[in-house]
Amino acid sequence: ADFAITIRTLIANENKGYIQSGSGIVADSSIRKEWFETEHKAEALLKALKASSRRI
Repeated sequence: ADFAITIRTLIANENKGYIQSGSGIVADSSIRKEWFETEHKAEALLKALKASSRRI
């Protein structure tokens, strides 16, 4: 079977923002490494927001 997952999401409106990050766990995944990768993805979204001219 083929599956698709969203691993980075940023939803923003006039005064709120929501960030979501995820990962795909497979048979040989390291759960700890996947967790840190998920945090890294969320941090990248926050960094992009801070660098943009639009503030949330």
